[in-house]
Amino acid sequence: MIETEPPAAAPLPLLDRRALIRGGLLGAGFAAAPLSAQLASPGFTSGVASGEPAASSVLLWTRFVAEAETTLRWEVAETLEFARPVAGGEVAASPDRDFCAKPLARGLAPGRWYYYRFIAPGGTISDVGRTRTLPRGQTDRFRMAVFSCSNIGFGWFNAYAHAAAADQFDCVLHLGDYFYEYGSGTYPSGKQVLAGRRVEPAHEIVALADYRARFAQYRRDPDLRRLHQLFPMIAVGDDHEYANDAWQGGAENHQPGAEGPWSARKAAAERARREWMPVSDQDWACYEIGDLATLFRLETRLTARAEQFNIGRLLAGKTAPGEAEAALAAFRDGAWRDPSRAMIGADQQAWLADGLKGSRRAGKVWQVLVQQVLMGATRTPPEVLEWATNDLPDYVRARIANGAAASRAGLPMNMDAWDGYPAARERVFAAAQAAEANLISLAGDTHNAWAFDLARGGQPAGVEFGGQSVTSPGYESAFPRIAPERIAKALRETNPALGFSDASRRGYMAVELTPGAATCEYRFLRNVRQKDASLAGTHRVTTLPGRRVLTG
Repeated sequence: MIETEPPAAAPLPLLDRRALIRGGLLGAGFAAAPLSAQLASPGFTSGVASGEPAASSVLLWTRFVAEAETTLRWEVAETLEFARPVAGGEVAASPDRDFCAKPLARGLAPGRWYYYRFIAPGGTISDVGRTRTLPRGQTDRFRMAVFSCSNIGFGWFNAYAHAAAADQFDCVLHLGDYFYEYGSGTYPSGKQVLAGRRVEPAHEIVALADYRARFAQYRRDPDLRRLHQLFPMIAVGDDHEYANDAWQGGAENHQPGAEGPWSARKAAAERARREWMPVSDQDWACYEIGDLATLFRLETRLTARAEQFNIGRLLAGKTAPGEAEAALAAFRDGAWRDPSRAMIGADQQAWLADGLKGSRRAGKVWQVLVQQVLMGATRTPPEVLEWATNDLPDYVRARIANGAAASRAGLPMNMDAWDGYPAARERVFAAAQAAEANLISLAGDTHNAWAFDLARGGQPAGVEFGGQSVTSPGYESAFPRIAPERIAKALRETNPALGFSDASRRGYMAVELTPGAATCEYRFLRNVRQKDASLAGTHRVTTLPGRRVLTG
């Protein structure tokens, strides 16, 4: 959760939701009449998509709504005419999977563009999609567009439109918060929501039908649909695909008394995501980019993450002189550093450590983490107390005050990021150093742009490119009267490892890997409140192999 996201919603009325929960309809039994299918016309409803690229295979996706399960033909070809398909087969679009179909196209050549399509029994043809396999062997360049945090109510998906029009990428990465679970009027508020961009369904999504319907709404957006049509996507889920600040056993924005067991909601959200996204069933995976790089897709939310610490709860009721300071110091030296607190868990940690070593032994230059939340250490600037105005919501002012107090005690501002799990972060950095990896962390979640040096024990461990959001407002929205440049300057002065930050603009990252350098170009859109895919500016940062620090 960032400073401006709302606290947990009030419990839902017991009316329909309680009946759903009692009837067990949050799980597999709810598939008989998908709400998203009821809202859609028959036929191919949501375009096409591809993902999970490898050197010889790509996962394909479409959705075909009908009265019953329908067998679709699919074809992959090197030309738009499909005169000589190089792969093809049949796949079922079933109501049990919300009519989504996901065949795996095998036997493809490495490093090559392909076209694909689906054909219904009556001869109806889907949109034609384009996808690309990963390279094998010598690879001189690989380019990725990196996105996160696309809240439909805050504005237009101009970042998707720009990347699609630029057409410069081998694949796209989505680092999470592909959509948001909130109901209408929550985030954004009724005053903030852009006309014509209200969420469907209007309530907070909890049931399987809700998550499916939210996916269906987002996939009607033409810019997102076009992005999926043009590029294969590697996607990780963050918290809002489930509920805010999700962890292994719950979420900040989940109330079991009114919304049922967390396990049921989590299963419903994950099932909808597996249906609607071009993703595999693997919680974590790696992708080999020829002899140039290995991408490691991590899962930091649901499989092992311990519950987030809450500075507000820690300080609640501590009003006597020195009491708050003593509590923060004890927390800093004790629970916060607890080595048993997990972020990715022992199994994923061992897989990652082995993978980093294997990538370097194979001679690959770059080891890239495709994951959700910032690894860079970030404390709240002391000036924030001067910036906070009386017209801010009480919950925002309270979080600002708590962040300033934590900073004075040497504690970070975002306990939902890797900052809240310092021992777990140290384990990842230690594995990177032991492998002599050229580590790059790609992260989203915070809505603003960041570039960090990452270190352990005073020695470089790698760098991080943290991406700004597609639409969601960031750190700057808590301080509307303070110039963004002043906020960014204060953040850099408070956090020496922070090489770059932008505290006001939306957009995406264009990341380029070559044998001689890894470069991130932060692309900032002019605005999101109007449909306008033009750029307001860019900023580039670079790291060199063997240096493991930002060089510009």
